[in-house]
Amino acid sequence: ELKCAVRDTLESRGVLGQLKARIRAEVFSALEDQRELRPPLSHQNLLINELIREYLEFNKYSYSASVLTAEAGQPDVPLDRQFLANELKVAEDASSKSVPLLYGLVSHFLNSGGSDGKTLVRGAAAGSSAPGPDV
Repeated sequence: ELKCAVRDTLESRGVLGQLKARIRAEVFSALEDQRELRPPLSHQNLLINELIREYLEFNKYSYSASVLTAEAGQPDVPLDRQFLANELKVAEDASSKSVPLLYGLVSHFLNSGGSDGKTLVRGAAAGSSAPGPDV
């Protein structure tokens, strides 16, 4: 009975799920081919991962967020939202601050576009010779 009570308490506090997610992340890490080095976490990947983490945490997908953080090598402490908005050159109003930035970005692209209704997306920054994660 004590075992069930402890498990139920840990589950209700969300601790059990976090532990399971952390264990999964560690198992994935241990199983990875150590010869395949992950590319360094570029600035662009850091921002993208933070947008995804903010979205996951907002939707209470804390296990997925925990695995993303561990697997991607993200800092344990999320980046400041205002910093993210500034880096992405996003201006927010009061209502947009109540939802993840990713919602605002998707909404923007759904509601705007060129004359054909599409927005041109580029794979690399101007002046860069090749697209990739280091934009």
